[in-house]
Amino acid sequence: MRRERDPLVLGHVIGDVVDSFTRSTNLIVTYSEREVSSVVEIKPSQVVNQPRVDIGGDDLRVMVDPDAPSPNDPNLREYLHW
Repeated sequence: MRRERDPLVLGHVIGDVVDSFTRSTNLIVTYSEREVSSVVEIKPSQVVNQPRVDIGGDDLRVMVDPDAPSPNDPNLREYLHW
């Protein structure tokens, strides 16, 4: 994927939350059989239950939300979601 079209760049995750990096593993998040990506919008009612998270590789780290609770006030960006 071209860097300027990468959702992590467009969403200011890369450059604001984390430094630029080379992806080295797969991450698949599924809520009730629906796979999630960084461009999928999901209603709160669809994420009531814990998701299934499949991570390739041995490096398991914390998931962060770079604009939690909102883009204007991201004071919970390093919150552990599960």
